[in-house]
Amino acid sequence: MVALAILEYPAPILLRKTAPIAQIDGALQDRIDGIIETLYRSNGLGLAAPQVGEALRLFVYDISARETEEGRAAQRGPVVIINPEIVEVEGEEMAQEGCLSIPGYFENIKRALRVQIRGVDRDGHECRMEASGLLARLYQHEVDHLNGVMMIDHFSSLKRNIFLRKLKKTQQNATS
Repeated sequence: MVALAILEYPAPILLRKTAPIAQIDGALQDRIDGIIETLYRSNGLGLAAPQVGEALRLFVYDISARETEEGRAAQRGPVVIINPEIVEVEGEEMAQEGCLSIPGYFENIKRALRVQIRGVDRDGHECRMEASGLLARLYQHEVDHLNGVMMIDHFSSLKRNIFLRKLKKTQQNATS
């Protein structure tokens, strides 16, 4: 499988909400495999389909290389969640976050401390998961991507303006 290109902000597909997936078939499985390969090649923790140009309501993740905050090994291997929906949130925390579609930029983002998510796995089986800490943050970040929400949409107006100025300057330097 060939890794796909990760789109960077402000690619239009990153700013649009995705529609639910109606059918899980062989073509979708091939796309999922490409997204997983891209996740591993990027050394990211999670990757939403729009980040590779696919207007699909799904994301993949693998945090098995990290330990959970409770000290247990995380679930091994890639996890695929199709049509995810956050159904419950609790608490809040501020922590540093990055995004593969905004390379090299990290910022403190306020997120729920604990979330419950439901969706469908790649085999079409319903799944419901509860997470806290890093995994809860990942779920919220990836579902945001599926809703056309970028990390910068959580910034204060001052930080957002600073980011946009830096981005504009970087883009101008790249074209000159």
